[in-house]
Amino acid sequence: MPARDTASTTAPDVASLARPYGPAIAYRRLTGKAPGIVFLGGFRSDMTGTKALFLEEYCRQSGRAYVRFDYFGHGESGGDFGEATIGRWREDAVTVIDSLTEGPQVLIGSSMGGWIMLLAALARPERIRALVGIAPAPDFTEELLPKRLTPEKRRELDEKGMVTLPSAYDPAGYLYTRALIEDGRKHLLLGGPIPINVPIRLLHGLADVSVPWQLSLRLAERLTSPDVTITLVKSGDHRLSSEASLVRLAHTVDALLAE
Repeated sequence: MPARDTASTTAPDVASLARPYGPAIAYRRLTGKAPGIVFLGGFRSDMTGTKALFLEEYCRQSGRAYVRFDYFGHGESGGDFGEATIGRWREDAVTVIDSLTEGPQVLIGSSMGGWIMLLAALARPERIRALVGIAPAPDFTEELLPKRLTPEKRRELDEKGMVTLPSAYDPAGYLYTRALIEDGRKHLLLGGPIPINVPIRLLHGLADVSVPWQLSLRLAERLTSPDVTITLVKSGDHRLSSEASLVRLAHTVDALLAE
């Protein structure tokens, strides 16, 4: 069962960021001091999740600027999820940074959001103060997804261009498309150095059955920043949204902002 949401029930009104191309991005924003914080959710997650709301309350209490938003095809944003790609979600994140934030930002990415976080940091290095990855899943379309495809599911993907796989988080399963996988290959990071040189903190549960904790070790090796720390949580699951995990996240962000 997901952790109890400890965030305030008073949230900023949902707003819509129009774009000259494609559907608008739904978001919620707090104004406040810099560095601001931007939360990047995971695959099929939206901005109403436990960590997104917890961080909003954390920023409200400290008077810090904060943005949470829904990617294309997620939550309250427009778009057909079946047409979504890593590149499109990267552009969503960059657009949010460009249009809804000012000054330096701390990006916090959960699961797939950790991949999007890295891509956004590479696109806007001058805007990034620090990064926090929560069970980050860079390159998951190549590193993790193929291992879940049985011969039957692989044939279905080849024939139909899409496949639905079981998910612990949705009884209907999660849809994966050929377009998502092929586009993902254009944004792979783990094959070489990742030139990001800000403080980076990676949090990963040893009990994570969705994204192996060893992926965070590989990511740390590839990052060029000399200031990378990994925290492994022995009892931590993939979401890391228990009360203890949320406190750990807050302490991690506190320490980064104090540096």
